[in-house]
Amino acid sequence: MGIHKAVIPAAGLGTRFLPATKAQPKEMIPLIDTPTIQLIVEEAVTSGIDDLLVVIGRDKGSIEDHFDRAPELEEFLREKGKTDLLMVVQDVSRIAADIHFIRQKIPMGLGHAVLAARRHIGREPFGVLLGDDVMTGPTPVLRQLIDKWRSGLSVVAVQEVPVDEASRYGIVFGKSLADGTIQVDSLLEKPPVHLVGERPLAVMGRYVLDPAVFSALSDVAPGAGGEIQLTDALDVLAHQGQLIAVPFRGTRFDVGEKFGFVKATIAAALNRADLRDDVLSYLRQILDQPE
Repeated sequence: MGIHKAVIPAAGLGTRFLPATKAQPKEMIPLIDTPTIQLIVEEAVTSGIDDLLVVIGRDKGSIEDHFDRAPELEEFLREKGKTDLLMVVQDVSRIAADIHFIRQKIPMGLGHAVLAARRHIGREPFGVLLGDDVMTGPTPVLRQLIDKWRSGLSVVAVQEVPVDEASRYGIVFGKSLADGTIQVDSLLEKPPVHLVGERPLAVMGRYVLDPAVFSALSDVAPGAGGEIQLTDALDVLAHQGQLIAVPFRGTRFDVGEKFGFVKATIAAALNRADLRDDVLSYLRQILDQPE
């Protein structure tokens, strides 16, 4: 059995980006001209996913609209001869995956959002891609996890973080295996610094999960903030010997916080032939100015 389904939790309120998120989902804020949710969907599809479930909250219908046809806009662009923009608009609605939407009626955390996908996923293994993490690499990060996945296991993406930042993440503990993965013994959400060791490995926003995670999520008690934490359910799987971690190759941008979003925007601009030279010139101009 391969990995063909994935879940994208996108029900958060995005309060760190107010007032921009007062009337639009944070997932629709673009890096240059591409909403972050589209980048996440494209990573999933490039990784081999052909069935996506996006978990949304109230007032997030614009995410559904973004991936739908826009006949009036397409006709306008066609009449104006703007064929390049017409292709851009049409390509979004032609993404090679079935995209479904479900509403998380009560915001009870990431674990609760994943649990909301249980009926759609059924008894298949599935990917999870968090919308706050934009990841780039030689191979899509979700694909890197799928390549290491084996039946009956769940897989998390990890990256080494500075010790003084470890308390912001879920941290894995375990032993390295011959194939470069880590057999996870336990996983702690936002542990105190004295518990993380010298080279803490933090869970980043990509997962391949066995359907056993749904039972674990159903059984765990609400954790931090009264929410159902995915980390707590993964810790249950770790104690059962069913969780591995993959130190991924690539760069992760936390677009759920402002400085991370700025860094992701600059990186996106420098990766585009139509913007790179002008952006570099502007950055040099700024750096040459006296403080």
